[in-house]
Amino acid sequence: MRRLRRWLAGCLGVLALAGCGAPPPLRIGFVAELSGRSSDLGESARNGFLLDLDDSRRRGVPARPVEVLMRDVGAGPEAARQSVQELVAGGVDVVVGPMTSAMVDVVQPITEPAGVLMISPTASAAKYRGKDDLLFRINWTTREDASHYAEYYWTSGVRRVAVAVNGDNRAFSESWLEEFSKTFEALGGKVLTTQTFKSNSVGYEAVCRPLVATRPDAVVLIANAVDSARLAQQVRKLAPEMPLIAAEWAGASQLIELGGRAVEGLRLGQNYDHGDTSPRFTAFREAYQLRYGKMPAFGAVLGYDTATVLLEALDRRTPSMSVKDALLRFGPYPGLQQQVVFDANGDAERAIYFMVVRDGRFVAE
Repeated sequence: MRRLRRWLAGCLGVLALAGCGAPPPLRIGFVAELSGRSSDLGESARNGFLLDLDDSRRRGVPARPVEVLMRDVGAGPEAARQSVQELVAGGVDVVVGPMTSAMVDVVQPITEPAGVLMISPTASAAKYRGKDDLLFRINWTTREDASHYAEYYWTSGVRRVAVAVNGDNRAFSESWLEEFSKTFEALGGKVLTTQTFKSNSVGYEAVCRPLVATRPDAVVLIANAVDSARLAQQVRKLAPEMPLIAAEWAGASQLIELGGRAVEGLRLGQNYDHGDTSPRFTAFREAYQLRYGKMPAFGAVLGYDTATVLLEALDRRTPSMSVKDALLRFGPYPGLQQQVVFDANGDAERAIYFMVVRDGRFVAE
């Protein structure tokens, strides 16, 4: 009998500890293109996210432990579907990513029916705007971005352009081209020709020769950093003085590392201010460079802001509150350079900064 009483007391003690123990961790699925042609974007967003996660933990935010489940979706759509299905089945609270609009299109049909919110640091296709769904975005859309491009470069004297268009991330590139063309032509500009290509089956000279042959005022590149660097090299061989403009997707370190002298003078817009000397951004830039051995690109800034937003909302969320309701209720959020403000559909805005590559660096025009 005494042995039975001890056994019962032990069981009750275990149950009491289980009831009063630490809460379960917040489980965040992070899906990004960590391999392939968009890996620079995926890696920088991951690095920025993890840097903020460490900063937030030091501040005690969130109070619960955080478990980040990292998945590489750079191998293609099938790998992306499988990864996200595993995360959803594993009961993640939220999915961060993917980074490209093409991959968002692949995985949203999995997260949406499952009721799992997805927040992308960088995806920006215009079709995502104004939808009451479970997709939140930290970035602008191509509608605002490409329209700003058209207005800015028209004002600077560009009247006729030829455009190279990446066909792998069509959700972004075709939307960007459509919005740019609409505004540019309304101003009186002309898109002389477009050449669509796929990253894995491309001869860059064959893409660039028809562009240069139209004798435009500038060649516009709607492509990732790797392809933009290679395209720039071919354009410079064919027409050494041809002005180059790249969509913000190209604004990663690989553009300069791979492009070398060919990308000197290339112009592009960015969604953060490279020259910001504020104490907070300076601390971020120095910490990023110390930890990763390189300067942060736009993916890192947006990845950091995503973590800031998400961890604060999850920390303040009540048990009965959905992730979507928490994100909408507790904003605006203090981003590195600007407040992150969501509308009722989870859409956000960003300022634009026009840059040029000069002496191997992105600098303000």
